[in-house]
Amino acid sequence: MNSRLVRDLKKLLGSSAVLHRPEELMLYEYDGSVETGRPDCVVFPRTTADVVEIVRLAQWHKTPLVGRGAGTGLSGGAIARHGGIVTSFARMNRILEIDAENQIARVQPGVVNSDLSAAVAHLGLHFAPDPSSQKACTIGGNVSENSGGPHTLAYGVTTNHVLALEVVLPSGEVLHLGNSALDAPGYDLTGLFVGSEGTFGLVTEITVKLTRLPEAVETLLAIFDAVDDATETVAEITARGITPAACEMLDGWTIRAVEDYVHAGFPLDCAAILLIDVDGLCEVTEAEAAEVEDVCRMHHAREVRVARDAGERDLLWKGRKNAFGAVGRVSTSYYTQDGVIPRTKLPATLRRISEISRKYDLQIGNVFHAGDGNLHPIILFDQRNEQQFRDAVSAADEIIAFCVQAGGSITGEHGVGMEKDRLMPLLFSDADLDLMQRVRAAFNPDGLLNPGKIFPNSKGCGEIYVRPRREDGAPLARRS
Repeated sequence: MNSRLVRDLKKLLGSSAVLHRPEELMLYEYDGSVETGRPDCVVFPRTTADVVEIVRLAQWHKTPLVGRGAGTGLSGGAIARHGGIVTSFARMNRILEIDAENQIARVQPGVVNSDLSAAVAHLGLHFAPDPSSQKACTIGGNVSENSGGPHTLAYGVTTNHVLALEVVLPSGEVLHLGNSALDAPGYDLTGLFVGSEGTFGLVTEITVKLTRLPEAVETLLAIFDAVDDATETVAEITARGITPAACEMLDGWTIRAVEDYVHAGFPLDCAAILLIDVDGLCEVTEAEAAEVEDVCRMHHAREVRVARDAGERDLLWKGRKNAFGAVGRVSTSYYTQDGVIPRTKLPATLRRISEISRKYDLQIGNVFHAGDGNLHPIILFDQRNEQQFRDAVSAADEIIAFCVQAGGSITGEHGVGMEKDRLMPLLFSDADLDLMQRVRAAFNPDGLLNPGKIFPNSKGCGEIYVRPRREDGAPLARRS
């Protein structure tokens, strides 16, 4: 602990905006991943000027600096892998401007995703990116990870909805990237920063596009007795040129866990369900929903239900978006993965996941964005059992390796962080990785901003071992 640094931070922000006692820091060791890392202190700026002074102090003291939103990320991106200062944006949570006529909003990074949509709903608008954690996750975190969600199939991921950013570099310089125009001139530095996982700068203000609420929405629940039938249905829908707003799949085990928790009306005796949204103009939506239903029945759906009203639709989506919470009720720990494959490879990939589940004798549930091939296998394990923990990591690695072999990617929306850094060579050559690191160095030359993330050359990276345990027996981290 750098006591001088803590004193300087308290002088800048006030004592109530600086946490440094061990019992205070424990809550900031985690995000939604299986990783942990304790910071030296946590600070809560309220303005861009505060952030500028924080990064200058970090530079002066040569201390790592990590930005943090709500801590719902799943790849360790908001964790202080090498200690240092965690900058929480929880108090920079104001909606600064809503321009309904031009359908844009200007927000601070700590604004919760769903709160922005709630604030503009009366105007017939919403913020389209909708991660499953949208009731908690912040827009700053969404920008850092380029988050997606169920409705990205039609509406795109976060980068498709960000127009401009205010960013503080590690030097303390403030940049204004992009503008409210839909096609700003010059290099797309805004796009470069979105998804950079906090390694280029700290985002202090975001200008986003707002999307008109659709005139009509139809939500279909298709029930299948065979997983292959459900996956083939997804491929057929897109082959017909239909782009649903969302197309989600849950397997039988996950359905039963969710239904026991949410009571959404999911059947308990099926192998898989598809939850499909079709939206747009009334006439088009009605026709597409009818065609989607025909495709489902052609691929042996035993039943296709159409939500009768907004309440029934919300309940079905509550089941999907609370799936991870439901799994937490039946397992002491679980490891959520994030791989991408071509849609046509869904049947083969799910069969491979089943083989891996049997190989390691670990339950693996599947809930994912079937429409764009973004898988989220959930691997259950007991964190008190060291071998189970190792097996869960090995199972995850085998799943991701298969995704790459199938022509996919190691991550679709959760980011690389400190979880998949060692897997980057599965996709990229040494030259590719060297170029990426040179781009990072242009903005973050001393490497103090979110160190130990993304690239497979961090200390200890790629080595799986068990670190010392706390008194409660939980491992402190997966890797050094």
